[in-house]
Amino acid sequence: MSSPQNSAVRGADALIQTLLLAGVKKVFTLSGNHIMPVFDAAFATDIELIHTRHEAATVHMADAFARITGEVGIALVTGGPGHANAISALYTAKMAEAPVVLLSGHAPISQLGKGAFQEMRQADLAAPLCKASWTCMSVDEIAADMAKAIRIAKSGRPGPVHLSLPSDVLEATTSAALPSPDAFAAQALPISGTDADAIAKRLATASRPLILTGPASLTLAHRERVAALEAASGIPVVGMESPRGVTDPSLGAFAECLAESDCALLLGKPLDFTLKFGSTPTFAANCAWLQIDSEQSEIDRAIKALGSRLEVVTIADAASAVDALTLSHLWNPSGSPAWFQKVKTSIAYRPSAWSTAKSHMPDRLHPVQALAPLQALLDGHPDAVFISDGGEIGQWAQALLSAPHRVINGVAGAIGAALPFALAARVALPNAPIVAVMGDGTFGFHCSEFDTAVRYGLPFVMVIGNDARWNAEYQIQLRDYGRERMIGCELLPSHYDKVAAAFGAHGESVSSADQMKPAVARAVASRKPACVNVFIEGLPAPNIKH
Repeated sequence: MSSPQNSAVRGADALIQTLLLAGVKKVFTLSGNHIMPVFDAAFATDIELIHTRHEAATVHMADAFARITGEVGIALVTGGPGHANAISALYTAKMAEAPVVLLSGHAPISQLGKGAFQEMRQADLAAPLCKASWTCMSVDEIAADMAKAIRIAKSGRPGPVHLSLPSDVLEATTSAALPSPDAFAAQALPISGTDADAIAKRLATASRPLILTGPASLTLAHRERVAALEAASGIPVVGMESPRGVTDPSLGAFAECLAESDCALLLGKPLDFTLKFGSTPTFAANCAWLQIDSEQSEIDRAIKALGSRLEVVTIADAASAVDALTLSHLWNPSGSPAWFQKVKTSIAYRPSAWSTAKSHMPDRLHPVQALAPLQALLDGHPDAVFISDGGEIGQWAQALLSAPHRVINGVAGAIGAALPFALAARVALPNAPIVAVMGDGTFGFHCSEFDTAVRYGLPFVMVIGNDARWNAEYQIQLRDYGRERMIGCELLPSHYDKVAAAFGAHGESVSSADQMKPAVARAVASRKPACVNVFIEGLPAPNIKH
């Protein structure tokens, strides 16, 4: 049943009331002309506006907040260039399968086609990066549109949704009823019992089966559900969310197991570049494939790539399918213990040489020396957060560090999000340890968000791996073209800690291994947003093999 409006209110007020009905308490935003009515409507309500320094940061923060809390993350930006600034961050959220709603102010409907201030086809611009993108065309529709956006973001494969809000819609008045609670609920796509049994039976009869899941299954809450499926089935369930795909350093030597698998289930995991499109020699030519996905387009792509090797397909959302498969009576959990142990051992494997790794350069640390000491901050807390961003340094961090909550730049492979991610993590979890790792190139994208962190009192530890270059591109050029054709990879060995300190954060620099632990301890003790700028040797990301 819809909630009535007591009297006519502005569209902006109806929007805020709808967000409150949805349980939204935090909105990540940057002010601008078109959205001033929303700021006014939020005044003295239970919704806090977290005001950032760049529109893309609002989306990155909403993304991380959604991944950590399981709630829909809300970003609010102004129209025109503000909207355009936010767009690129939608790609990271999309590939991370994070339920985010981007609300953008918009030129007034009454002025469209007349050369309105910052007039832009905003919905069209955002559409390729969203599950849905549209413009609210009437004040009477604004509450329903908001509920619809939240519902779509959560349903099926989670992901970003965009809604443009013309300023005259926000300023007009409406008496339309507010949405009922079920208007916000995700629409489940449950798997049928017959399909669940068919998939369970096929996996149970395989000798070396694998279940592969995507980013949405790698949040803390969903990892617990996936662990129940793994325990019930006795089959390794492996989540994949890295742009390095099968060579993801956080998965150790797992790539070596793929070619041995005789049956693989894609459980909400797209068959894409991260799996080498299912081709040989990454997978055996006779490996059988099964697929559960909420989108027919993903199934169609798998059919095209795998042909007759794709034996069973069904449309269902990953969460419902995990729960249904866990309850199947067809499992034999002790069926392939040697295979299960081999996969788990491969994922956990790290080279023994790392324990004594040292830099070959003076006044530089090996990435292991810089990062391994950070694990102590993450151990022992049920809500500790590890954040990783950047090219090569990000891969080292993901190989070395773990925590209950892990937020990385993900399949998108885009860099720049770590600092906004860290702020959102602190907003979501006021008391948890938060460690974020980024490269020196990455720091340049959103360094001004240290201002946001200081203004809102959001402490965390940010570690910058400073090798004075775009190291991922450097390694590509070195490998493919040779040292004599290096171009466009150089950076200065800058003191980014001083940049952070200028914003009021804690900052210090590290150039030897014995300085690392004391510097991190001081960063934690400062109770401020902290930047530890570590000068490292620019090594390629690890390619882990037994």
